[in-house]
Amino acid sequence: MSADHDRARALGKELIDTHNWLRGELGRVARELDEHREGDTVRPLRELRGHCLAFCRALSAHHTNEDESAFPVLAQRFPELAPVLTELGDDHRLVADILTRMTALLADLTTENVTAVRNEITGLAAILESHFRWEERRITEALDQLSAAEFTASELFGTATQV
Repeated sequence: MSADHDRARALGKELIDTHNWLRGELGRVARELDEHREGDTVRPLRELRGHCLAFCRALSAHHTNEDESAFPVLAQRFPELAPVLTELGDDHRLVADILTRMTALLADLTTENVTAVRNEITGLAAILESHFRWEERRITEALDQLSAAEFTASELFGTATQV
């Protein structure tokens, strides 16, 4: 197996690692919101709001990188993936709508609207899990065929950052 092939396979792994990081952060945000609603939190609303907004930015950046970098590269190299990439782009717009609603709620996060934010998180989690699994099944194989000398993981789909 060549070094290029090994490195290319790392792009698929990096995508999965990024998704796993986003899954973990979403779970953490959901737990923090639940703890706040139950009165078991030590995190002030201001910090909770900041963590939620940081997650929203990280997810948006990931999808933007995919839409602007990874998907065009994959579409060019693998035209048969066009329907899949279109579906994934549609999912990105659906997720963006949820993030817009969440951001509006977070602009004035209060004890009264924590439940509304948590409800948006529940819907987001369901959509993302389906989206991530579908993308991982369909895109990872194609990423494994790209020449890694041409692309970095952060160029194609963003790199997870601390939130």
